[in-house]
Amino acid sequence: MSRSTSSSSTTDVTLSDDDLLEVGHIRRAHGLRGEVFVQLISDSDVRVAPGAELIAGDKTLVVESSRVASNGRRVVKFAQIPDRTAAETYANQLLRGHPIDDPDALWVHELIGRRVVEVDGTEHGECVSVIANPAADLLELDSGALVPSNFVVSNADGVIVVDTPEGLFDLDSP
Repeated sequence: MSRSTSSSSTTDVTLSDDDLLEVGHIRRAHGLRGEVFVQLISDSDVRVAPGAELIAGDKTLVVESSRVASNGRRVVKFAQIPDRTAAETYANQLLRGHPIDDPDALWVHELIGRRVVEVDGTEHGECVSVIANPAADLLELDSGALVPSNFVVSNADGVIVVDTPEGLFDLDSP
């Protein structure tokens, strides 16, 4: 990642969009001290931990602090946003970040396009999307089948191995 320091207190970034993932949005200013409401699409609090870097537009923002407000929303203070006036300029900005290195995590961008195979070797098609679901995200296959992500055993070498209950794929048959 190449960076050049600008004359302002924010850092300009030159990054490939391929290197960054969409992780949430700054929604609006909160209070007078530069805090903002952040809506994460990631379930990882690492994204808003002190010291974390997120990209809004072409600026790198560094998290000073974050907390969950009484209404359940995430309130974040970025070092580069000193006051409400500055915070208002970031309203509804997309936040992007680098992938987090967690070998046990399933990342949507790594699931799309991969073959789905049961533990016994039975192939069921290719993952075409991941659907958010409160109980467990669902892998949507090109066959139309839906597989809860909690049945994923491994994701390596272009293959997602699943251990599904007997009959799950039979539900798709007429």
